[in-house]
Amino acid sequence: MTAPASPTKVRGETILAVDELVKHFPITRGVLFKRQIGAVRAVDGVSFELRRGETLGVVGESGCGKSTLARLLMRLETPTAGRATLEGRDLFRASGGELRRLRRNMQMVMQDPYTSLNPRMTVGDIVGEPFAIHPDAAPKGSRRQRVRELLDVVGLNPEHVNRYPHQFSGGQRQRIGIARALALRPEIIVCDEPVSALDVSIQAQVINLLEQLQDEFGLSYVFIAHDLSVVRHICDRVAVMYLGRIVEIGTEEQIYQRATHPYTQALLSAVPVPDPEARDRRTVIRLTGDVPSPADPPSGCRFRTRCWKAEEVCAVQDPQTVPRAADPHPSACHFAEVRTDV
Repeated sequence: MTAPASPTKVRGETILAVDELVKHFPITRGVLFKRQIGAVRAVDGVSFELRRGETLGVVGESGCGKSTLARLLMRLETPTAGRATLEGRDLFRASGGELRRLRRNMQMVMQDPYTSLNPRMTVGDIVGEPFAIHPDAAPKGSRRQRVRELLDVVGLNPEHVNRYPHQFSGGQRQRIGIARALALRPEIIVCDEPVSALDVSIQAQVINLLEQLQDEFGLSYVFIAHDLSVVRHICDRVAVMYLGRIVEIGTEEQIYQRATHPYTQALLSAVPVPDPEARDRRTVIRLTGDVPSPADPPSGCRFRTRCWKAEEVCAVQDPQTVPRAADPHPSACHFAEVRTDV
């Protein structure tokens, strides 16, 4: 099963562009006559580009809006505002046949490999279900063979097509989910914490499989995770989210070697280091206070209530995620600077 690259599709060109994407969930009061009294700002002005053949990592604490962003990209949620274009076509204005074609080109791998699979369906039916929804993707007579090929591609025994999800291990179930995502030969796969529920040794196997499939099929990934070590291994660029916004974005080297935002530096300082000597040279940044509520974020810089650099300007002026003098990659901090001790 091969997917040769088209000569018109150049590796490195922008395939997905997201511009000021917003998703607010209303907070209502009342039973019969509900009225909105506020909103949870789950995603609040996110912009980025995904290039063909690259992996963009999205990291941040739980509740920062990573999974909501994934659901927006998959059109499982309707945005409050903003725009996303997939190969120049507006993702949120598409409907009917156009939306079906766009969804075919962007698939998703879920976090929990068990709950994402229907326990009443066999593996063959699960992996072959996309062909029933998009019948032009595979002739009816060849679908069983296509399913067997997909299982073989992700490292599973094609003879197990009649087994059920509970008869597989966690890592094998995630491979089934990956096979299903590959069925329609998409160009983008959104991975929503695909290895966080797996053992460490199995995580490495799944990550290696994703990298192998990317090389073979020319895939682009939006890779959502909270494990910075995993993200560093697989991602070309990394976007750091805090309270619904991207506060820093750059290449793997820029984020891990020359991070300028205090929140990114705090995250990096918390990553365990196996070398005792390197560990002794590091400064562990311990953030004080709790993450503010996304229903009532602080004025100005959203990180200022936990930041050791915060000054009066941080409460008044909301810093934009733009290139800073400290290093030429976007960072949302008035006092951005590179630290070498984290």
